[in-house]
Amino acid sequence: MTVDRRVTLQMAAIEGHQLVQLLDDFIELLGGDRDPLDTAIDRLTPSAYPDDEEAARAYRSATADDLLARRRTDAVTVRTSIASSLPDAGVASEEDAFASIDVVAAPADLDAWMRTLTALRLVIADRLGIQSDDEHDIDDPRYAVYDWLGYRLEVVVLAADRLD
Repeated sequence: MTVDRRVTLQMAAIEGHQLVQLLDDFIELLGGDRDPLDTAIDRLTPSAYPDDEEAARAYRSATADDLLARRRTDAVTVRTSIASSLPDAGVASEEDAFASIDVVAAPADLDAWMRTLTALRLVIADRLGIQSDDEHDIDDPRYAVYDWLGYRLEVVVLAADRLD
């Protein structure tokens, strides 16, 4: 007997569309024409040697492209999972927007999901000036996407824990 160990994540269709758009933006950010001075890229490639600027620069130079390529591959994996679950007709009405969809993720893809949602949060945190989770006003609507991604990340982590 084979046990189906896929994970099904439920979300509203509009959430799926919004997450695909965020992923498209993220994939573009990680593309070949990225701005080397973009502080979000720095957040995605943290310093291995915070007390040694020269060693940190050398390490980042040797590893950043591979790390960002992996982040891009992960994001494409997540995007594919979500996009394949979205209705072909799109979101034509409020009823369509809030219709529940099931996004299926293979267990092997859960790490990609966790890394990608975390990376998206890092980019958004950089854009909003957030250095730690407790630094923002949860009632400020500018932080809604950041918090929503945190919720989605928690759902994926809990799903992965249930598989163990």
